[in-house]
Amino acid sequence: MRVALVQTTSTDDVAANLVAASRMVEEAATRGAKLIALPENFAFLRREGGPIPCAQGLDGEILGCLRALARRLHVRILGGSFPEAMPNDARVYNTSVLISPAGEVEAVYRKIHLFDVDLGANGGGVYRESAVVAPGREVVVAQTPDAVIGLSVCYDLRFPELYRELAARGAQILAVPSAFTKETGKDHWEVLLRARAIENQAFVIAPAQCGRHSETRASHGRSLIVDPWGLVLAQGGDQPCVVLADCDLGELARIRASLPALEHRRL
Repeated sequence: MRVALVQTTSTDDVAANLVAASRMVEEAATRGAKLIALPENFAFLRREGGPIPCAQGLDGEILGCLRALARRLHVRILGGSFPEAMPNDARVYNTSVLISPAGEVEAVYRKIHLFDVDLGANGGGVYRESAVVAPGREVVVAQTPDAVIGLSVCYDLRFPELYRELAARGAQILAVPSAFTKETGKDHWEVLLRARAIENQAFVIAPAQCGRHSETRASHGRSLIVDPWGLVLAQGGDQPCVVLADCDLGELARIRASLPALEHRRL
């Protein structure tokens, strides 16, 4: 299966972000991709501390755009994440949605681990995602005709127990749409992604935000597709781009059969 990652530099302009994302999804489909993944906050990346005026439901403009694209191009799309409105709460969920080639919602995952950190000692800023985002509670695996896909978002990457649970539920592909900071990304991004692939013997697909979004936000980029042996199949650079690789589930089966570490678990 050919997988494409869309790497963007999103801002707080929803209309412009959707136009840019749609153009890159179309490029990926033209190049033969059947699963196309967008990064975290692909439709709206707020300024740190700023409001989220575009919060909406699963029936809103943002997912409506992706569902129409999926139907027209007949591809499966992972909408990295968008701000999902919560009833009777000013906060939102940071929500990732998998959409079928028929334009139907196949799975909905709400980010569990929220990014509340102070990177001042590393030359970065202070982030308080929990000030505006509520944590999700559910582990989500999507059973699709092409592959079993485990869903996660960005900061989740630092919590290996989530990915072990996804693997235990049959995940063959681990999706990690992200907006990693430059300060953490340069040292941790590739290492963590390859570790999650190796320890769970799964493909990892990690579409990323890149570049400067505003005077207060910048992202690492370097979107990655990693195979179950931990080898990097494709990597993006520091600018918006489309990254593609062929993910062979037969190779995944061979790796799990020859080195059955998942069957040797004791804890």
